Amino acid sequence: MIATTAVSRRRDAMRVVMVAPPWYDVPPLGYGGIEAMLAELVSGLSRRGHDVTLIGAGRARTGARFLPTYDPAPSERIGEPMPEVLHAAKAYALALDIDADIVHDHSLAGPLSAAARAVPTLVTCHGEIEGELGEYYRVLGPAVSMVAISQAQRRLAPDLNWAGVVHNAVETASFPFRERKEDWVLWLGRLNADKGAHIAIDVAREAGRRIVLAGKLTEPAEHDYFEREIKPRLGPDAEYVGQADADRKRELLAAARCLLFPILWEEPFGMVMIESMACGTPVVALKRGAVPEVVADGVTGFVREEAEELAEAVEAAGGLDPHACRAHVAGNFDVEVMTAGYERIYRQVIAAPGEPAGGTRDLALPVT
Repeated sequence: MIATTAVSRRRDAMRVVMVAPPWYDVPPLGYGGIEAMLAELVSGLSRRGHDVTLIGAGRARTGARFLPTYDPAPSERIGEPMPEVLHAAKAYALALDIDADIVHDHSLAGPLSAAARAVPTLVTCHGEIEGELGEYYRVLGPAVSMVAISQAQRRLAPDLNWAGVVHNAVETASFPFRERKEDWVLWLGRLNADKGAHIAIDVAREAGRRIVLAGKLTEPAEHDYFEREIKPRLGPDAEYVGQADADRKRELLAAARCLLFPILWEEPFGMVMIESMACGTPVVALKRGAVPEVVADGVTGFVREEAEELAEAVEAAGGLDPHACRAHVAGNFDVEVMTAGYERIYRQVIAAPGEPAGGTRDLALPVT
């Protein structure tokens, strides 16, 4: 549960409507990276004295005012178009009755209504910006101002109406720090080929280390991948333990020797990396997407070009300082850093809605 602190409303407070995707509670009980990030942002803004209304599905445990579009969240229908569209329509109608300064939309279909509202709409792009998603935002044009979650993501579509870059974050203190690690490695995520779970098993086996895999396995494509690539690789040294809830995830991340993150696509962020480092656990990853922005190579993990280099890095990870991993997250990826970034962008978008991309609103948060 996200901790909140009662704060009196600031004189310069903003009224923010936050629109979540329709698929999971906020924060999620298990899988749900966007929902986890959203819960932290809502709580962070509330602590700073802003008036936040969250529109989402299911239940919310953030302390902010919550308006549901579905009860419960239609998680079992993820991927179907109708829940997304109906959620967007309900969210638009609910937001009309709110005296807001800005709408911050994290859903897919929701931004379609941006041009019809009087206040500016900010969209955080959580997905793959190349291909149809980028084309979608391109068509929306100045009706929405956009935030990238990494410089890597923004570079793939520099022509979009970017307002800036804000990295995702976690409440560092909510993750247990453990200095002494066990001798096995961890893979954690969604069981999709692009996440590289099959590579993680092969790397761990080459390194002579047991691997534990925990991840979402619900959609047909995930089951197909599991049966084809993962199940045949399982054995005494490779165990799938199912989908981990928030508590189990923290236990696994804190205990593991390192997290393996051998992604095969240009992932725009990767929440599990900062969650792992917050526990003092280094990350061994392939150099794709935002990985070089998130992992400090040689300090909080190792970033390698090829999968063949990862087994050696798994062994070297045991010599890294867990305290450095934790400090890296606290300084660069804590919820207070993310909240401050969005707070600045909100003010600039409210002051100059629809400003073209490439203007002065380039508020990237540096990683040190």
